[in-house]
Amino acid sequence: MKKTILTVAMLSALIFTSCKDATKEENIETSTTEVVEATPDDIVTSTSTDKDGKKLDMSFNNTKGTATLNFEGETIELAQQRSGSGIWYTNETYELRGKGNDITLSKDGKVVFDHKDDIVNVEAKSGKGDKLNMTFNNTEGTVKAYLNGGDQIDLVQEKAASGIWYKNDQYELRGKGDKYTLTKDGKTVFEN
Repeated sequence: MKKTILTVAMLSALIFTSCKDATKEENIETSTTEVVEATPDDIVTSTSTDKDGKKLDMSFNNTKGTATLNFEGETIELAQQRSGSGIWYTNETYELRGKGNDITLSKDGKVVFDHKDDIVNVEAKSGKGDKLNMTFNNTEGTVKAYLNGGDQIDLVQEKAASGIWYKNDQYELRGKGDKYTLTKDGKTVFEN
């Protein structure tokens, strides 16, 4: 006990002496409090319908690496797995795999739900040698067009009286049979 009191007294004297010799400075003590806020979960929802009209509602929690499915009245919880490409979620009974809009749900190794987008690729050539490559997604009602291998032009389907009609703010694609016309700001840039 005496040893402890002596040690405290010596340390106090040392501090007092060092403070006495120091120039007068204002001691400012700062305190930092780190506030940790909970980040909201990154949740993405999606619904797919298969060719038989069955519906699969999906909710992906990308923060936690989980998926919650609602299929034929059953709620299914799955955990994310490492996938080389696309998505892969499993539990003891179910497996969900997919890439893009294509989704397959299996139960005990048997496919119970399968959705594949209706994709059609078309290449048209004009008399001047221009090429228009188009990838139609008939499920979504969209087309990705490339004029002479240039930038991707994303267009959305419109209701046409006859043939096809896709457009965005600058471009319009119209066609019937194997004849296509692409206009930009009202001016024809491709026609075959």
